[in-house]
Amino acid sequence: MSRPDPARRAALGLIVGVLEDRESLSEQIGAEALDGLEPAQRARAQRLATTTLRHLGRADRILKPHLRRRTPTDVMAILRLATVELLEEKQAPHGVVDAAVTLVKSAGPKLQSFSGLVNAVLRKVSEEGEKWATTPAPEMPGWLRGRVMSSFGKKAAQAMEVAHLAGAPLDLSVKDEAASWAETLGATLLPTGSLRLTDPGKVSELAGFEDGAWWVQDAAAALPAKLLAPASGAHVLDLCAAPGGKTLQLAAMGADVTALDISEARLERLAENLDRTQMEAEIVAADALEWEPDAPFDAILLDAPCSATGTIRRHPDLPFIKDGTSIKPLFALQEQLLDRALQWLKPGGMLVYATCSLLPEEGEAQIKAALTRHPDLTVIRPDLPGVDPAWITEEGGLRLRPDFWPDLGGMDGFYMARLQRSA
Repeated sequence: MSRPDPARRAALGLIVGVLEDRESLSEQIGAEALDGLEPAQRARAQRLATTTLRHLGRADRILKPHLRRRTPTDVMAILRLATVELLEEKQAPHGVVDAAVTLVKSAGPKLQSFSGLVNAVLRKVSEEGEKWATTPAPEMPGWLRGRVMSSFGKKAAQAMEVAHLAGAPLDLSVKDEAASWAETLGATLLPTGSLRLTDPGKVSELAGFEDGAWWVQDAAAALPAKLLAPASGAHVLDLCAAPGGKTLQLAAMGADVTALDISEARLERLAENLDRTQMEAEIVAADALEWEPDAPFDAILLDAPCSATGTIRRHPDLPFIKDGTSIKPLFALQEQLLDRALQWLKPGGMLVYATCSLLPEEGEAQIKAALTRHPDLTVIRPDLPGVDPAWITEEGGLRLRPDFWPDLGGMDGFYMARLQRSA
């Protein structure tokens, strides 16, 4: 019996880990799920798993008519992976079918009997190209889709699902001379000043990486720091800072930055990025609900822990590992962090509250409630290059969605608001 392809086997393990154990791809990879693979195999395994999860609902629609009996989890995962390889990646049917059958045969005595089924089903699936092209984007999970439709309408929800299916290009924030680096890298200069590459290859091999001229950061995630816009030399707190994209932005603006996060492991990555970009910030590993600063800050950026539902286009595993109950405790935590951060803000100082979430409970509602609790706060409406006035919300925040910029490749879902404390 031939040996299974290592990258496919590893991708299969990642898919099952998400669907059965509800472990994210990043958690599994951080726990050495891909150890032992060559770099090219690691990258391929991760790509196969990510693409399969992104198209899982479409694959199930294609497979359903061909399956008349209950199929074990591992066999179903193999069928889904192979379906995506055949129809989305347009790989040669002979190689994909043979590889899938080999995976089944190597999965143990109980599953070997399904090799004939896998072979027969995938040969039929390989002829479903036209049906695949008209299969709609997978819907968001019910607990999220209901909230999104209530807030933005059915058409907007469907447009977001199309954006999720399309995935995300690579966005960069640069220290300076964005137009020059766009030309050097062959990137698109986005209206808000970020750079976008649709086929970047290996990030560490791009011009400017070793010199620290730029860092990876979605265009939407780059806006909270631009909204805060601290003066050079201002004492700024980046709260919940890791992995550090906003810390780098604030340091590049000339601010004196304190970067605080509860995760020491994630702060290590922040430190590495500071070193690579040759910038400085004070790094503090602490729980923001217990930590106390030595002095108040001129400005604070609070990128609060949230459901991360705005990042599904780059994290297609998220709908499978979260549910409505797991996110509810975050609402209270966000309120606590916002109130605590405001205690550390100088009179007249600015605070930007941000979440990479599609849920108004984590954005608009938090700011409306904060204004009620703190009468000395004022929302300063955003005035940033490239921001459509239609994105500005009733209370003066900025609501970004994955379906915005459809012709440019979309953006992450985000909410942010700039608050000023009275002097």
